[in-house]
Amino acid sequence: MKSLTLKAPAKVNYRLDVLHRRPDGYHDLRMIMQRIDLCDEITITLSDIPGIQVSCGRDGVPDGPENIAWRAANALLSLSGREAGIDIAITKNIPVAAGLGGGSSDAATVLLGVNELLGLGLSTERLMEIGVTLGADVPFFVFGKNALAEGIGEILTVIESVPPLWLVIVNPNIPVSTAWVYQSLRLTGEWNGDTIPRFFKGVDDVCAVLSNDLEPVTIGKYPVIGEIKERLIAEGAAGALMSGSGPTVFGLFEVEEEARRAARSMARAVDWFVTTVRALV
Repeated sequence: MKSLTLKAPAKVNYRLDVLHRRPDGYHDLRMIMQRIDLCDEITITLSDIPGIQVSCGRDGVPDGPENIAWRAANALLSLSGREAGIDIAITKNIPVAAGLGGGSSDAATVLLGVNELLGLGLSTERLMEIGVTLGADVPFFVFGKNALAEGIGEILTVIESVPPLWLVIVNPNIPVSTAWVYQSLRLTGEWNGDTIPRFFKGVDDVCAVLSNDLEPVTIGKYPVIGEIKERLIAEGAAGALMSGSGPTVFGLFEVEEEARRAARSMARAVDWFVTTVRALV
């Protein structure tokens, strides 16, 4: 049996602007998306038994057709017209419903892996087209580079230079529904139209663009997110922001040991998920 084991990285948003609500119910966005080395591990195996099997064993992650990784495999299997069997085993290291894109990354990784195992030869652009039908963040993970994302997330432009920063990731173990956050968002109709740079020399350049239009909504219901931001800054982070729809917050550091010291301090006496990761450049 042919098999592949691949890593599916998480992401953070250095910037998330919600520009407009679209007639189809989605929102036009503008995001700076950064991959980090917090990864799920996915093993994809072709089997002799037709059909798709997904196993994860993690609370909050379904094993069947409701799993976005299952739907990714099904999209390519249907496209291939074959009677193949695909078994997908997911080891979750990325917190669930956390604003880190774990499910979308898993789906993108399955698209890439199944494309290779079945020898379909689909281009990155075609896989991105399939990916956006599964979830707005999926094309970014297929793209495989740090990017400015526009539209609903499917229009991607490479960010040419991002400094090799360290991040402290803090999740208060509260699952947040992305759908609820967007439904609760009240757009003001105001947007200053400032331009986004494509080149960042250092941490100060990144901190200058930190912004998330969804943050006030999620903090309004979960004030602990604001507390985490304040603590990260107090621990020496150059900047701190909620990622995606939350509740995960990240703090930016230039020096690994400073990041690890801050993470140790943040992890004391609280039941939070705290880890130190590298930005992938």
